[in-house]
Amino acid sequence: MASVESINAITLRTPDMSASVRFYLALGFRLSYGGDDAPFSTLRSGGCFVNLIAVDSPSEAETGWGRAIFHVDDPDELYQQALDAGLEPQAPPRDAPWGERMFPIFDPAGHDLSFAKRIRSYEVDHPEL
Repeated sequence: MASVESINAITLRTPDMSASVRFYLALGFRLSYGGDDAPFSTLRSGGCFVNLIAVDSPSEAETGWGRAIFHVDDPDELYQQALDAGLEPQAPPRDAPWGERMFPIFDPAGHDLSFAKRIRSYEVDHPEL
């Protein structure tokens, strides 16, 4: 049976990617993926990650809190476990461009969750920041 290893990241909606990236950089996070004009960015501090997803308006950012990401030992096994239990993931596991194999699912209260495993380094060089 697959096991959850940690809560690794939170994904937050933002109507202003540049302002949000600068905010987290000012708090000591390092940019690992994306950037000021990207539709999706990841910032890292130690083993914790803040992901930012761009939305079109401030009201759209308020319609949901974001996403919690759990790191697991085997997302494919956990996906099959979810299917076997009658759950309905939003998509099968896939390799994401930011370096995780993951699948998304909503819990019964509508919370957006992802179960993921790191498949390559998050580090991306952003000398301009």
